[in-house]
Amino acid sequence: MTECECLAECLFFNEKMVNKPTTAGMMKNRYCLGDSSSCARYMVFKAKGKQHVPDDMFPNQHKRAKELIEELEEE
Repeated sequence: MTECECLAECLFFNEKMVNKPTTAGMMKNRYCLGDSSSCARYMVFKAKGKQHVPDDMFPNQHKRAKELIEELEEE
């Protein structure tokens, strides 16, 4: 199974979810192992770069990711 290229440095999992291993594990299985393209954080990373991924963005915040990408494209 392919692991997301961002997982090792992902602030969401390495800082925000450190005290929630069960929830983090379920989210990693869904968003980080295999096809990472459904992860909101990954979407922003691929479209605009690591520096534009908000620290508090959850992997399932697709609407927020799309809005952020659109906003950054307007700048």
